[in-house]
Amino acid sequence: MLRDTEFDPVNAEEEARRRQDEELARRVRREVLRIGRGEADEEIRADLEREAAERAEAEEEARKERRRRASLVRQFFTGTILVREGVSKSYPYMLCIAVMLFASIFVMFMALRLDMRHSELEREVQKLRERAIRLEEERFRATTHSAIVARLRERNIPLSDPPAPGETIDRMP
Repeated sequence: MLRDTEFDPVNAEEEARRRQDEELARRVRREVLRIGRGEADEEIRADLEREAAERAEAEEEARKERRRRASLVRQFFTGTILVREGVSKSYPYMLCIAVMLFASIFVMFMALRLDMRHSELEREVQKLRERAIRLEEERFRATTHSAIVARLRERNIPLSDPPAPGETIDRMP
């Protein structure tokens, strides 16, 4: 009998699927035997305990994170807020705000200083005005006709009125 060597009824895909099925069946038999001997129960129990421990650890971490985020005021005063990832991205903005605050405070103090200087100068001008008014009053009192006559009498200088009335000088055109 002649056998056709070129024709293979099983192709490579079917062969790979058959090997996978055999491997799966082998693993299932191995697990069934382990379960029968009780080895799997211990592993399952250890897996459950490990999962419970991981879950408890995750809950603890979540609780700590919530507490850490809840104490934002505490973070602000201790400075730990500056090491948070979201905050570290906004350093340039915070620096800009700080510079603007300092500039604002500087401008405010300069304005207050200038206002105080303006008030001092106003008081000084007021005093000078009052002194000028007093001196003007004294000059006015000293230059009245009666004041001049009194001074001349003190010095024994006779004052005589002119015999003829004074001449009026016309304005020149």
